[in-house]
Amino acid sequence: MTAAIDSGPAAPALPTTTIGGALDHAAALWGEREALVSVEQGLRLTYAELAAAVDALASGLAARGVAKGDRVGIWSPNCAEWLLTQYATARLGAILVTINPAYRTHELAYVLEQSGVSLLVAAPSFKTSDYVAMSAEAAPDVPAVFFGSPEWQAIAGATGTPPAVQLSPDEAINIQYTSGTTGFPKGATLSHANILGNGFLVGEGCGYTERDRVCVPVPFYHCFGMVMGNLGALTHGACVVVPAPAFDPAATLRAVQAERCTSLYGVPTMFIAALGLDDFSSYDLSTLRTGIMAGSPCPVEVMKRVADYMPEVTICYGMTETSPVSTQTKADDSLDNRTATVGRVHPHVTVKVVDPETGGTVQRGETGELCTGGYGVMLGYWNDEAKTAEAVDAEGFMHTGDLAVMDEHGYLSIVGRSKDMVIRGGENIYPREVEEFLYTHPDVVDAQVIGVPDEKYGEELCAWVRLREGVTMDVDGLREFCTGKLAHYKVPRYVRVCDEFPMTVTGKVQKFKMRETSIEELGLQAAAGIRTA
Repeated sequence: MTAAIDSGPAAPALPTTTIGGALDHAAALWGEREALVSVEQGLRLTYAELAAAVDALASGLAARGVAKGDRVGIWSPNCAEWLLTQYATARLGAILVTINPAYRTHELAYVLEQSGVSLLVAAPSFKTSDYVAMSAEAAPDVPAVFFGSPEWQAIAGATGTPPAVQLSPDEAINIQYTSGTTGFPKGATLSHANILGNGFLVGEGCGYTERDRVCVPVPFYHCFGMVMGNLGALTHGACVVVPAPAFDPAATLRAVQAERCTSLYGVPTMFIAALGLDDFSSYDLSTLRTGIMAGSPCPVEVMKRVADYMPEVTICYGMTETSPVSTQTKADDSLDNRTATVGRVHPHVTVKVVDPETGGTVQRGETGELCTGGYGVMLGYWNDEAKTAEAVDAEGFMHTGDLAVMDEHGYLSIVGRSKDMVIRGGENIYPREVEEFLYTHPDVVDAQVIGVPDEKYGEELCAWVRLREGVTMDVDGLREFCTGKLAHYKVPRYVRVCDEFPMTVTGKVQKFKMRETSIEELGLQAAAGIRTA
């Protein structure tokens, strides 16, 4: 028997520079090639123009008082300003705090305070959210500058060269918040080396060169967009194509066709939406060669359909705390391995499958918790040593909470989750965070939140609530209580009012029984893959 542990190759070598150094290298090597196309904004920048715009913004931010180690928050959908801010803050050594555009005031206030943001840059609005009003309500003491405003134009149009700052690749450059099991998000703190190295290796896995054009409809606030997309392209001289501020299947396919994209990213629900368009067959996608499907479990049949028009499409597995990618399929893997596994370990990374109880490495073919070690493991959770110690063991391995099986050839399959995390359309949701919020309702005595299967999003939230004696509640009323205070994807789709929860004899809630009951009562057997006859 062989132990379920595997280390990736030592080649190719990891970058040894900072993000600013990588941009300088790209501008010197590929200055006249397109670096960024923002379709909706009608903007095109070559690498030389991108570097100049980044330097101007960095100069303006420095004049505004931003210095190395300061936290700068960014709250915006995908746009050119987002990418410019990513690189300008990296040039200064400021730590970019990426904020989910779906956050409401409750979540925004926590993130800004916990990370100590000294300046917020943001879009003025997005969809129905008025960011100007919301930021003033959530954090009136945090200065905010909004894209398109005279103040932003002055900062972005600054002259002169940015100040020379002594930077190390191992220093923190990014904080990304992940939903927390204790009711509050945790700030995964990542270095230049973490995310630049990961973007480079993901790009290598896709076979990128300066001739590639990467369509990125996934959000920049997440590693999928800003690392696998932006930095993956930067380290290879490829072009990032931003089809729209947020995902729109038709806009995405139009961008692929018009910009002759060679690569396309998405979570499974995005690909499902694109494939489901009535006029899907009318788009010319012949330039597509590769791309990435990741973010949540990829249905095998969907992956096979995508491979028909993206012959070298890959599946990636990872998590924010590992910068993010730890494993990736390859273009020359068999169809079975490319559709039913998350591939093999990345270069410079070690993965192992351990017994959740003992911590010992299991044998290949056995189920256990997947752990990741190597350059990509985060520096820690921002200002939370206790939670960091719970997640990263003494040997430097990140415990993912995902249950996996490694086969004899090193291919990994994700078979479940040892924690309660719910993945809705690529968004990670920890039920405890939603439960903690439901507890703030004056009539709610107790709340338990579970994930139930959904054919469109993979999973949806279902809340079981116990109310104060003698109180009745309109289910829609509880949802309205959440709306505007929690991100839309965290608002439970289903609510079940009950007198008690299924419990063990020792008083522990049995969420698996709650899930079984909910599937039956809601008629979700088909989505769960359960035969009813």
